[in-house]
Amino acid sequence: MASLIQIKAIATRAQFTLLQDAIGAASLCVMFVVALHLPAIL
Repeated sequence: MASLIQIKAIATRAQFTLLQDAIGAASLCVMFVVALHLPAIL
């Protein structure tokens, strides 16, 4: 139970950082998909 409280505390303290990480991960996924489909387009 203590670990769940600690995870919630960390998530509330680092909310902006988590948002930045999520945006970065999404952009990496988009770039990966585009890079894989690029040879078929050209």
